[in-house]
Amino acid sequence: MQDIVTEFRQLDLAENLLSALDSIGFVSPTPIQAASIPLLLTGVDALGKAQTGTGKTAAFSLPILNKIDLNQHKPQAIVMAPTRELAIQVAAEVKLLGQKISGLKVLEIYGGASIVEQMRALRSGAHIVVGTPGRVKDLINRERLQLDEVKTFVLDEADEMLKMGFVDDVTWIMEQAPETAQRVLFSATMPPIVKEIVDRFLREPSRIDVAGSNRTVEKVEQQYWVVKGVEKDEAMSRLLETEETDASIVFVRTRQDTERLADWLQARGFKAAALHGDIPQSLRERTVDHIKRGVIDILVATDVVARGLDVPRITHVFNYDIPFDVESYIHRIGRTGRAGRAGKAILLVRTNQIRMLRTIERVTSTRMEEIQLPMRDKVAEARLAALAADLLEQKEAESLEAFVGLIEKLQEQIDVDAATLAAMLLQRQQGKRPLFYTGPDPMISAIERENKRRESRRDERGPRDGSRPERGERRSYNAADWDTYQLQVGRDQGVQVKDIVGAIANELGLEKQFIGSIKLATGHTYVQLPKKMPNEIMAQLKQLRIRQKATDAQLVEGHVNMEPPRRRNGGERSGAPGGNGGRRFEERGPRGGNGGNRSDRGGERRFNRDRGNDRRPSGARPDRRPADA
Repeated sequence: MQDIVTEFRQLDLAENLLSALDSIGFVSPTPIQAASIPLLLTGVDALGKAQTGTGKTAAFSLPILNKIDLNQHKPQAIVMAPTRELAIQVAAEVKLLGQKISGLKVLEIYGGASIVEQMRALRSGAHIVVGTPGRVKDLINRERLQLDEVKTFVLDEADEMLKMGFVDDVTWIMEQAPETAQRVLFSATMPPIVKEIVDRFLREPSRIDVAGSNRTVEKVEQQYWVVKGVEKDEAMSRLLETEETDASIVFVRTRQDTERLADWLQARGFKAAALHGDIPQSLRERTVDHIKRGVIDILVATDVVARGLDVPRITHVFNYDIPFDVESYIHRIGRTGRAGRAGKAILLVRTNQIRMLRTIERVTSTRMEEIQLPMRDKVAEARLAALAADLLEQKEAESLEAFVGLIEKLQEQIDVDAATLAAMLLQRQQGKRPLFYTGPDPMISAIERENKRRESRRDERGPRDGSRPERGERRSYNAADWDTYQLQVGRDQGVQVKDIVGAIANELGLEKQFIGSIKLATGHTYVQLPKKMPNEIMAQLKQLRIRQKATDAQLVEGHVNMEPPRRRNGGERSGAPGGNGGRRFEERGPRGGNGGNRSDRGGERRFNRDRGNDRRPSGARPDRRPADA
């Protein structure tokens, strides 16, 4: 079918629908539309596998609209979507497609809006209802949403709907559906829970699979930057200023981060706003309207609330935090590059997240381009160019004449020439976004460190004649070359050993062999680092933050016991610098209960990363024989 249908007029659609498609510029159906519309027009159950941005809303909406009976005022189709935003978007597209159908009533229902108003709208009649599962179920229970005339049930983005915890609601609603109703399910993936719904409620469904035709991914230019040299907030600022953006979405993982990052950007002159699930629905709708009208240019959002956003202005998607799965990444970048428009997605990725990056590339069959963060000078040039563009628009303004006379008066009052006065006004104009920088750019030292690391790795591989370097040859420091620093973060702040290692490796640029022992306690941490570190690394250490908390690193004078616990059989570990072979362990306080007498370890319990190598069978008692037994 996809190879035959090249125009909507080849499909058996009503003339008023074809007229509406012509008026909005839709001529050729997408693959999912060409495959779905003829099947759904016959009334059979259908299972469609398609990614976001492929045009599936029109694929199920046009057959529904084609069969609408305007004389029947009870709902004839129920479309369920996982989020309020997607429900609003789907309803808007259905109205757009049905604009030539006189008297058509499409109603969106979702939580966070007045249920009284929604009940009043249902009482006055609605042909198509688009809603979230929770509110649909609520209105059915209240006997306000009648299903006896429903001819079609649609589950849109079923995998996301079920992943978000709507399994029971969806199951209950489908159980209430009339036996004769057509059931249609669209999903980007087919996890087991979706298959269960399909097997239970769809009757010999026709299957439509165009997952490989994701035009959104194809249209979006994808790049990534490996976090190094500067904090991610500073990186976002540089990218936002140097990329040619219209409007952007910055994706973060938590609601708290949306507020924090939006406030940080606003303080630096960006027109940004946060968008997350705790914001009242009325404010969320106003925020979306603001980005559509250009009142704001940047949305800092979580995955769920941004699902379903379709704003033509959005040219860029920035993944401040890498998503947990590939489907979320596809949905994120699907906010740009929609309906044939070009878009760009940039991912900020830490070194320990490269594997997830490669997984995204493999699943989406794309290859992302690694980019370097713009240097300070380039950012300053971008700011100056933006200022020049603003001044150029003001150049011909008639109101300027009133200010010309003020120049001479100010020169006389403060006794300066015109150039100095202009410089003073420019200095005030720049605010917190300087027009030029002084001092070294931390990105330069980060790039230099990266180049040195690559050279070092090439050297470590040894000669190509097959010989191998001597054991221990990689280390540049011995046991006497370590200093101990105290960081003012510990377990009470939710910090783990891996956070310490990751922050030092990423922010200071030290390879892991140059990170010695780590002793994690409740409110602080001791860590061994090489003596005589360069001044630039020492400066970065003093500014080091872990889990957004300042570490206030201080050099410890005198001896700190960094030794690991003795083995139960009396033996000791030996190894690399710091006396513990570079192992990390945790210091814990005494435990109550039947923990036994721990006086032999000074009330400490330490973490041994090698404990997983204990191969004793389950239930076996530890060997308590003395070492000389």
